[in-house]
Amino acid sequence: MEQQKDGRCGLGHLPSPAPMAYPYVPYQRENPPKYEARKGLVRGTLFPGLDLPFMGMVNRQEKPVTPKTELQALGFAVQELTLYLDTHPGDREALELLRSYQRLYRQCQAEYAEKYGPLNNTDGTNAREYRWLDDPWPWEFAANKEA
Repeated sequence: MEQQKDGRCGLGHLPSPAPMAYPYVPYQRENPPKYEARKGLVRGTLFPGLDLPFMGMVNRQEKPVTPKTELQALGFAVQELTLYLDTHPGDREALELLRSYQRLYRQCQAEYAEKYGPLNNTDGTNAREYRWLDDPWPWEFAANKEA
């Protein structure tokens, strides 16, 4: 490979024996089976048909049941269903499931913010006082055990 004056290799060149990659993206049929939100969060997809573990390694860990992980699972399910509906806009069952997860997420988010404080700077703006800067911060793990 040709080197530039600063010692870096030229960009965009592959060695001659390098194979080309062949990407494969499985296409989902309408109304596919779905994991429940908590399992989907751990598996990395809400859809068993897309659950293709790398080198056969399957994540079987469980998330602890806390208000924060419940919000995380609901948010994940909302995002997964939104992406699915981008390619399958006519799937009414998925749309209704998305709407129910959105309602649950908003409800749980409001309850969480009321009990533990805001998750982001847009939560709790209707509260009597501005609490976004109040401790604990999300990365202060010891202080956030109850959440």
